Amino acid sequence: MRQKSIHVDKIGHSAPIPLACRVGPILATSGIMGRDADTGRMPEDAAGQVANCFRNLGLVLAEADMDLGDVVRFTIYVKREEDRNAINPVWLAHYPDPARRPARHVQVMDLRGAVLVQLEVLAVAKEAS
Repeated sequence: MRQKSIHVDKIGHSAPIPLACRVGPILATSGIMGRDADTGRMPEDAAGQVANCFRNLGLVLAEADMDLGDVVRFTIYVKREEDRNAINPVWLAHYPDPARRPARHVQVMDLRGAVLVQLEVLAVAKEAS
C-alpha cells in the first residue's frame, strides 16, 4: 500500500482512524481538535482551542516530515458563528504574508461535546518521502 498513516501519541484517540494519511508528497488530515497535547484538557474557549489546533497540526505535520508552509488548504469547522472571531489572530500569526497563505474555508457545524473548533488540511510536501 502506498498510504502511510500518521499518528501522534500526545493527540491521538481511541478510534481506528489515523490523524493523517500521506501518499507521496500529499497529506490529508482527519479532524484536528484543540485538546492540549500536554495536559489532555480541552480549553473552554474557542481562542484556546484554535491555538491548540494549530499546535496539534504542527505535531502532525512534523511527524509527516512537513510543516505549515506545506499546507495548501484549510477547512475549519466552528460550533457557533461567533467562534469564527478566534481564528484570524492565530491564522495571521502563522501566515503573516498575504502572498503565502493557503486557501481556507470556515464552516459552522454541530461539533461533538466541548469541541468548538476543528480543522482539516491538505498539504503537499516539497519532496515525496
